Amino acid sequence: MTPSQAEALLELHRAEVTYPNGTVALRRTGLTVHAGEFLVLLGPSGAGKSTLLRTLNGLVPLTAGTLASPAAGPIADARTLRRHRQRTGMVFQQHQLIGRLTALDNVLTGRLGYHGFLRAVLPFPRHDRLLALQALDKVGLLDRALARVDQLSGGQQQRVGIARALAQQPRILLADEPVASLDPATAMHVLGLIHDVCKADGIAAVVSLHQVELARHYADRVVGIHDGSVVFDGAPHALDAAAVQRIYRRGVSVPCAEARTVLAA
Repeated sequence: MTPSQAEALLELHRAEVTYPNGTVALRRTGLTVHAGEFLVLLGPSGAGKSTLLRTLNGLVPLTAGTLASPAAGPIADARTLRRHRQRTGMVFQQHQLIGRLTALDNVLTGRLGYHGFLRAVLPFPRHDRLLALQALDKVGLLDRALARVDQLSGGQQQRVGIARALAQQPRILLADEPVASLDPATAMHVLGLIHDVCKADGIAAVVSLHQVELARHYADRVVGIHDGSVVFDGAPHALDAAAVQRIYRRGVSVPCAEARTVLAA
């Protein structure tokens, strides 16, 4: 079964986003996320791909349109949004970690959505701590569980962010430009890690990128965004020169030699 034939986990229908300053970030867009697929949102900076990705967990509210889970119905109020966010992990470009805390404590914050307010000041139960340690093990950082994250490298900090999302036991993982601040070799390692863990655990992933070659290498499906609109939606092998031109309009940067070398390995 191909990802597009799999169960639909999330549907965005006729979605529009206009920011308070009048900027139109998303123009009447539809998107379906299927179980197990690795979907890449591709486009230049400012195209709207981060806005689109963040509508999928309500971080950016829709001006118009609907977000729904085919199994549970519309995600339209605080209760349904909280339930949706419990099973939707998020990886950020700038990590969003607490530097003075250990890697383990940062990963445990991924469990807060399953508890009440007091859990922020009380110790986590053993079950949650085991999930957090398992998540660190999946990203290769079990031996750094008790290290402060401000003592870790940028790539290691991003892996802690991935582990925090995995600790939620998500059905969907959203990653907003997760490798944009990393050098090419580390970017390949981190994106490959996200891909491999999601495939091994059956997690659907939606990842925003601006690197064409990374999209071609890892994606099951590529959705190209330009000026707030979807201009391409297809398999990576269909991402030819004409499709790239539609997405970028002014051309696209060529990966540096190091990135090409890693991709060819």
